[in-house]
Amino acid sequence: MKPDPQFNPSRRSFFRQACCAAVGATGMLSTLSQLRLIGASAADSLSTSPAVAGDYKALVCLFLQGGNDTNNVIIPYDTADYNAYAAARTILALPQSQLLPISPAKYSDGRSWALHPSLPELQSLFGSGQLALLANTGTLVQPTTLAQYLSGANLPPQLFSHIDQQTQWQSSVPDKPFTTGWGGRLADVVNSMNTNNQISMSISLAGNNSFQVGQTVSQYAVSPNGAVILTGSTGSPTSQSGIRYKAQTDLLSVQEASLFQTAFAGLTGQSINDSQVLTSALSSAATLKTVFPATSTGSQLNMIARLISAGPALGLRRQVFFAQLGGWDLHASEMTDHPGLLSEISQAMNAFYAATVELGVANSVTTFTASDFSRTYNTNGDGSDHGWGSHHLIMGGAVNGGDIYGKMPSLTIGASDDTGRGRWIPSTSVDQYSATLATWFGVSAANLPTVLPNLGRFATPNLGFMATS
Repeated sequence: MKPDPQFNPSRRSFFRQACCAAVGATGMLSTLSQLRLIGASAADSLSTSPAVAGDYKALVCLFLQGGNDTNNVIIPYDTADYNAYAAARTILALPQSQLLPISPAKYSDGRSWALHPSLPELQSLFGSGQLALLANTGTLVQPTTLAQYLSGANLPPQLFSHIDQQTQWQSSVPDKPFTTGWGGRLADVVNSMNTNNQISMSISLAGNNSFQVGQTVSQYAVSPNGAVILTGSTGSPTSQSGIRYKAQTDLLSVQEASLFQTAFAGLTGQSINDSQVLTSALSSAATLKTVFPATSTGSQLNMIARLISAGPALGLRRQVFFAQLGGWDLHASEMTDHPGLLSEISQAMNAFYAATVELGVANSVTTFTASDFSRTYNTNGDGSDHGWGSHHLIMGGAVNGGDIYGKMPSLTIGASDDTGRGRWIPSTSVDQYSATLATWFGVSAANLPTVLPNLGRFATPNLGFMATS
């Protein structure tokens, strides 16, 4: 018999593919006893709220890994404030003539604003009411003043560390060791609204992430091309791959004495089944006419749109997605590299919104950005360094768009909201940002503390950028 060129018997390869296909991050990253949670996407959720017939909602987190310099996303546009911006940012300042002006519906602090010239699609969505901007948001243990910052009391640990701030943004619990992400806790609470748990409601297009780690709902990883297929799990029953697949499933069904081996067998077997179910659902879903850009973000959001179109066939009324784009840690070459990154997300988000309109779910899908932090307001010579409070994008038909929410920073180095070099103290917490999205998603006021344990420390749990129904 001629060997199958795709057959790779490597134990390491086998393990890697299985974990990629069905990611149970809580079990894999925590203690041995938590291995029981692997593949628990079909477990009961904490919520007892009944699903509304025909009701569907999806949240899409677009994480900008590395720290997006949002000081060049929303820029002062009136002459006096632009001149102050240009003087402070020096080589990082964008020409005023190239900026894209916006007219917020209600927000007013005496300044006028514009967007980066690489964001024309987002400027259009803002103007037509499908995009909102959230100002100066970041990780906070509690509302914080400059005096409290200088005292060092009750601050998020390792404020300017990539890995720590990525984890804290995705967990929304900065003052405790990581256990779960707020997206995972959200999924735990609303999962009973789904009528079929063949595929997890939490799907990642970017592999492991902290955001989707839950107690009962496991994140499920797919690629921009679809389900990750375990080598040798396809083919007719009489083919070499079919015979090998039968042998694999027989081995995986053997009762093991070791807890780890049992968990691994369950994870692998479930990943094979999930891949087959998802591939079948995608093949029967409608073909999108919307053209996505051939970029990393475009490919990820294209697959998310296809997964949304397959949601009803999978019995999913609530879905949480995670996508990610790296490259934002621009300590150097910022003026060369930043425009391309912003252009990529602008074009991809615009195509994604068009796809939701095509699918008839624009009012049911909300996309939002997150990032490690913003950057310093002044330059290091060729780029910028790690900051704190940052601005974010929220897009969708249910967004109260065309406005800025929260409070823009002073943009004055040495002011009362500056910890040094223009690292702005956030005026809005990740908790408030997340709670506004979670409330729209269907989390009750009684369940909000389960999703966001620190929310009660902040006076305004709903920022108003989402429609109430």
